[in-house]
Order: sequence, then C-alpha cells, then structure tokens
Amino acid sequence: MPEAAEGFIVALRGGRATRIDARDPGEFLTPLAGAELAWINVEVEDLARDAVAVATTLGFSQGLAELLLREASSGYEDRDAELGLVTPMIRVQGMEVVSEPLLVLLRGNLVLTLYRKGKATRFQKFGRYAETVMRKIPADREPRDKLTILVTRLLDENNERNFDGIRPIEDAGEKLSGQLATENIDRVALAQDIYRLKRALISYLDALWESIDTIYALQHGDAELISDDETMLRRIALLGDDVQRHIQLSEHMSEVLSSGLEVTQSIYNNQLQALNNRLAYIVTWLTVLGTAVLVPNTLATVLSAAPPALRIESPAAYAAVMVGSTAAATLAAYYWTRRAARLPRRLD
Repeated sequence: MPEAAEGFIVALRGGRATRIDARDPGEFLTPLAGAELAWINVEVEDLARDAVAVATTLGFSQGLAELLLREASSGYEDRDAELGLVTPMIRVQGMEVVSEPLLVLLRGNLVLTLYRKGKATRFQKFGRYAETVMRKIPADREPRDKLTILVTRLLDENNERNFDGIRPIEDAGEKLSGQLATENIDRVALAQDIYRLKRALISYLDALWESIDTIYALQHGDAELISDDETMLRRIALLGDDVQRHIQLSEHMSEVLSSGLEVTQSIYNNQLQALNNRLAYIVTWLTVLGTAVLVPNTLATVLSAAPPALRIESPAAYAAVMVGSTAAATLAAYYWTRRAARLPRRLD
C-alpha cells in the first residue's frame, strides 16, 4: 500500500467479527483468508495513482479499477467474478458542494471501499460499530446474500452522509430570507449570494442523480455477485427511493428559492415605483416654483425697460402687480402640471 494510505479490515469468521488496522495490504490478507465475509476500507492520497495498486494487491484485476477510475462520479462494471461501482461522496461547506468518487469493489467474500484521504470521515465512524453490524448478518444466508447485505449497508451509510449536505444549503437559504426582510440591504451582494446558493443546489442535485444511477445499475444489472432474493433487491430499491425523496426535496427548495427571487424583484420594483413617485412629486413643485419665479422676473424686466409713460411709478401698485402675477402664475402652473402629467398626490 502507498505510504500515505490508511485502512482497516473487519472480518467475520464463525459468527465473530474482528477489526485490524494496517497501512500495508499484506496485513489484510491473513485475516481475509478463511473469512466468511470481510470489509476493507482504504484511504489513499491520490485515488487515480494508488487505487489500482491497492486493488490488485487484494486480488482484484487491474483492468477493473482502471476502467472505473475513468468515470467521473458514477459507474458500474460487472465481470461475473468481480463487480465494481463508483458513486459520489458529497460534502457541502457553506455554499460550496464537493463531490468525491467512492470506489466500491466486490469479489467472493470481500467488499473493498477506496477513496481519497481526508475527504470524508463517514466510514471511519461506521467502522467503529461495523463489527456489530457484521455479527448481525444471518449466518445461514448464502455468501452472495451476505455480500449484498454488506454492500447495501455501506451504500446506505454513504447516502445518509450525502443527505446531510442539504442542511447547510437550507441554513444558507434561511439567512438569505432574513436579509430579504431587511430594508437596507446590499442588492449586489444579495444577488451574488442567491446565485451561489442556486449553483450549490444544482451541483448537489447533479451529485444525487449520479448516486441514483449507480444504485439503479446495481439493482437491475443482474450481477452474479448480487443476490436474486426479492428481499435483498428490495433493500437496494429502498436506497433508490431514499435518494429520490431527497432529490424531490432539493427540487422543492429550488422552487422556493425561485419564488423568493420573484418576491425580491417585486420588492425592488415597488421601491423603484415609490422613488419615481417621489421624484415626480418633487419635479411638480420645482416646475411650479420655477414658473412662480420666472413670470414676475420677466414682468419686472419688461416694466423696467418700458417707456416712461408705461412704467408704474407707485411702489404699492408695483408690489401689487408683482404679487398678483406671482400668485396667478403659480396657480396656473400648478393646475396645468397636475392635469397634464397626472402626478401623484402622495410621496409614497
């Protein structure tokens, strides 16, 4: 095994399950010999570089691992005596969705799981009580029934941890909902957050669809290593049903998010309309005031340039003319502007 690899084996023999941790695949061969059922979990630094070496050391053909590693995040390859699967391991950090391939290889009495080191802890946690799970497998079952029970349990554990990814996305959606209830929000930042959330949700949905593709291939592939028992096949079908329910939940979240975007757009449109109303109201009064200043000013200019016979010498009469013209111009401008432009009567 590569130096950066870490792994353990849980082997069932005579109704008793034992676990051994090791860094060398040779240490797994001894407890594997004579075991009724075994699960080996290995983490490697580079899956593309190290997985083939680990798999061939444990008895799998080199071509099987190489072929599966060419797949992106889902794959299925049945070679009668061997079976290989690739399914995604999903992690969500904030609004970032990371999908890592999980390589699952089956042969005889062995299930091998391989993935990149430090990218998931789900199988380390499961390995703490895997011995109990192995002991609960009925001893009177056929070997391929036992193998099917084990691989189904491992895929179920992977799916359950994948489903945890919806929680950070929901939390991010709740935070955005709280921002929408705030009047003074940064629209640019909000739009970017909504875009990142939608992108994370789409990436999460894509990974779930890849996961269900692998499950359906396992269910309907009619592999020699997988049980034909109806009860066993129903267990695999239940895995697909669980993924389908979470896909529906994620799609519902996408619809809710789209509705939130529509509501946000409506709020912005209402705010823009209210701003337009305020500006129109201000323009109305600026027009009226401008006319009130312009008419008396023009009249005063005309009177000052008029011949002496036409000038108003009396200060009282001059003031009356200025005040009267100002009032008349203001009223005329106000009523004309209101009738012509249909301007709002309120500021909001």
